[in-house]
Amino acid sequence: MPDLKILIVDDSPTMRRILVNTVVKAGYPNCKEAEDGKDALAKLMAGDFDLLMTDWNMPNMNGLELVEAVRLDAKLKTIPILMVTTRNMKEDIVNAIKSGVNGYIVKPFDAKTLNAKILEIMG
Repeated sequence: MPDLKILIVDDSPTMRRILVNTVVKAGYPNCKEAEDGKDALAKLMAGDFDLLMTDWNMPNMNGLELVEAVRLDAKLKTIPILMVTTRNMKEDIVNAIKSGVNGYIVKPFDAKTLNAKILEIMG
């Protein structure tokens, strides 16, 4: 699946760079970035992405709000979503899954974990 088109959403430029580098290292060079949920939603509407990777804690529109907006949109509702966040409380994970994420990774993580989760989600 090296041609997988991935949108990576995080308000931290440093974390976006780390995520992009990790995803590229895992064999997925086709990545785009967004700085928050609003930016991501606009890019999702305009693009043709195969996977959405989003942080939770962001300004303007957080990751959970982004997930809910994507799941309500007829064009976007089937895109697989991986939440990549520092939030590791059980209730957060349950809320994310109820909102429609396909996978959940807690930061920090390694390339092997990320790749395994991508393969699991993309089936």
